Amino acid sequence: MSVRQFFSFPDPVNETSARLVAVGVVVQAVAFLVVREGWLLAPLVFGFAARVLTGPTMSPLGQFSVRVATPFVERRLDVDSRHVPGPPKRFAQMIGLAFTTGAAVGWMTGTSWITIVLLVALLVAASLEAFASICLGCIAYSAIWGCEDCDDISERLQQAMLRSRATVPADGATGVEIRSDADADADVGVDAEFDQPVPAR
Repeated sequence: MSVRQFFSFPDPVNETSARLVAVGVVVQAVAFLVVREGWLLAPLVFGFAARVLTGPTMSPLGQFSVRVATPFVERRLDVDSRHVPGPPKRFAQMIGLAFTTGAAVGWMTGTSWITIVLLVALLVAASLEAFASICLGCIAYSAIWGCEDCDDISERLQQAMLRSRATVPADGATGVEIRSDADADADVGVDAEFDQPVPAR
């Protein structure tokens, strides 16, 4: 893995993984608000910093979500995960990093009320992401920079997979015929633009 690949963020992002990471953040935030032990802020700050810099690569919570929790949820609950753009999710992680860093600084300087306010705000945002699939950071990203692709892009991924199996005629014609294995058996073509079966000519 190159340095550039290491310090990268996945694009697109499996939304199930993102929501499960948010569940982990909710658990950590609630734990701090109940116990009020400063050391509990360390994994929160580190987790957000790791995800901003490397996506799930250096984040224990991210690794658990991607490698264990997401496959289990998708398989056990028969979840068809959506895929959403990565940059807005990374921006949301940056906001989380700012909140947790501010909370840690507030705790270390004796202004614990700042810590509580920031952690409650983080808890609300993470809960919306985890349980309602509402990403406030993504909404802010779209409002500031705009995001034409900030919708479900699963269909576009399917279209890309179909196009990757396209066959180009030997004579160099520009038209392509897209056929899956099942379509080949049934001798039915697929219209690349509308992804609809059409009778074979």
